[in-house]
Amino acid sequence: MILRPVQDTAADAEVVRHIARAAFAALPDAPPPATEPAASSVFQLARTRHLTRTDPQGCWLAELDGEPVGTVLALRREGVWVLALLAVLPRAQGKGVGRLLLERAVAYGRGCLRGMLCASPSPAAVRRYRLAGFTLHPAMRLTGRVDRAGLVDPGDLPVHPGNPTHRHLLDSVDRRLRGAAHGPDHELLLAHCEELLVADTLAGSGYCYREGGEVRLLAATSKRIATRLLREALARVPDGVEARVEALTAEQEWALDVGLEVGLSVETRGYLGLRGMRPPAPYVPDGGLL
Repeated sequence: MILRPVQDTAADAEVVRHIARAAFAALPDAPPPATEPAASSVFQLARTRHLTRTDPQGCWLAELDGEPVGTVLALRREGVWVLALLAVLPRAQGKGVGRLLLERAVAYGRGCLRGMLCASPSPAAVRRYRLAGFTLHPAMRLTGRVDRAGLVDPGDLPVHPGNPTHRHLLDSVDRRLRGAAHGPDHELLLAHCEELLVADTLAGSGYCYREGGEVRLLAATSKRIATRLLREALARVPDGVEARVEALTAEQEWALDVGLEVGLSVETRGYLGLRGMRPPAPYVPDGGLL
């Protein structure tokens, strides 16, 4: 088996997407195969190429007999190491491919005091992450159509569209909650999310990215502001589009309350893995950038 860096090319980005899609589709509780939304596919390809530029030492492909069978994407941001993706084709699982890829990605994070990842329900992945020293926090997700009757009066906390001029605010909130800014990852999110919502008041500040029905990343300095941002994001989900809010740990009960108010369903799904830190709160991570 050979490990080689993921190149900043459309071909390698497509290989990474193919491996990830095949690996996650093979999970025991994976939903029936469906056509991948175009926006999701475009974002995945763009994320891979973004990380090959910002973190080339954290992005690897595993090849057996010249064919790619596994991949890992990892990034470092101001002392926080993030595992963005670890996937192995079903036919190559159980052969040590995932272990070697994770070892290479963890080596890239050497010296980082904190680590984050979103783990699938795969027993093999869960075991691998726990052995790597991660505390696994069971996670939940909210899904369903938004019942607009449950959207209460927003009160006196204004929310407005964000743009690149808000980078200082975004990085400040990130550092307060997770000990590190997302930095260049905001450029990727701004380019590929439908909208950025920002709240900035004397009581605190926060932000939320939304793409279609998906709340991709939300961070705020208080539960009150986080609740306001989540309600606003769900209110903007187009009619007929299913809303989705993922990777919610027990610390994010404020988000569960909002979801239940607007008729979303709750189910358990995977884990938020953390090392050297507690779950950021109030916070909804992006599974591929955390």
